[in-house]
Formats: sequence, structure tokens, C-alpha cells
Amino acid sequence: MVEPSIDTIETQAMTAEGAHEGPLLLGLNAEAWVSVSMFIFFALAIILAKLPQRIAGALDDRIAGVKRQLDEAKAIRAEAEALLAGATRARDAATRDAEAIVARAEAEAAELINESRRAAELTIERRTVAAEAKIAAAERAAEADLRADVARRVTAAAATLIAAKADPALQARMTDDAILGLERRLH
Repeated sequence: MVEPSIDTIETQAMTAEGAHEGPLLLGLNAEAWVSVSMFIFFALAIILAKLPQRIAGALDDRIAGVKRQLDEAKAIRAEAEALLAGATRARDAATRDAEAIVARAEAEAAELINESRRAAELTIERRTVAAEAKIAAAERAAEADLRADVARRVTAAAATLIAAKADPALQARMTDDAILGLERRLH
């Protein structure tokens, strides 16, 4: 016969005494640990089953936020493009206005130059006419003075000649007649 080993005997003894007794870990036997493990497994399964939904929901929220930001960015871009177009139109209008102002100013300057030339020519012409008139008046005055001087000298010379050759009564009468005749002719 085969002799039973000590391990076999101890195992049979433990089985006979209490089948429910076994090694304990942290005060729990193997069946309790299986139950805890199963509970943890099912809890994790439930949590992990909902985790993809939560991740998908978070990603959907994130995607919706990014879409809102993109829409806002598109709206801002459209507004910026509209502002740029308005500013470009305003700049072009201002450029056209400035060119028109410059053209008007150049035309007005040319017109002022022409008017100034005409005014200067008229002024020169008037002054030339006035100077010629003054010169003519001065010539006439000089001629009249010269004639008067010549008439006085001629009259004085004639009076001297007549006084030397004629009698005094005749001389006086002739001198007076000559002076009166000269004064009438000169004036």
C-alpha cells in the first residue's frame, strides 16, 4: 500500500474540519475576493462603456466650439474685408478728389497768371500813355515857355531898335501894339 503524504493528510484534515475555511487576505477569503473582483470588473465595464460616450460628447462640444470660433472668424474676416473695401473706396475717392483739387488749383493758378499778365500789360500801357501825355504836356509847356521867352526878347529887341530910331510917342504906341499882338498870338 501507498502511504499518504503529509500534504495530502493535511488537506484532508482541513477539508474534514471546515470546508469553508481557507487562506485569508486582508480578512477576505477567496470567494470574497472573487466577488470584489467581479464587482470592480462590472463597475469598470459600466464606467468604460459610458466613457466613450463622454469622450465623444466632449469632442462634439469641442468641435461645436471650434465651429463657432470658425464662424466668428469668418464673420470677422467678412467684416474686415468689408471695412477694407470701404477704406479702399474712400482712399480712391480721396485720391480722385485730391487730383481734382490739384487740377482746379493748377487751372486757377494759370488763370491768375494770365490775368496778372493782362493786368500788368494794361498797367504798363496806361503808364506808358500817361508818361507820353506828361512828356507831350512838358514839351508843350517848354515850347510855350520858349515862345514866351523869344517873344519877350524879340519885343525887347524891337523896342530897343525902335527907341533908337523913332520919336518917343510913335515908339511907345508901336511897342504897345507889338506887345499886344505877340501876346495874342502866343496865347
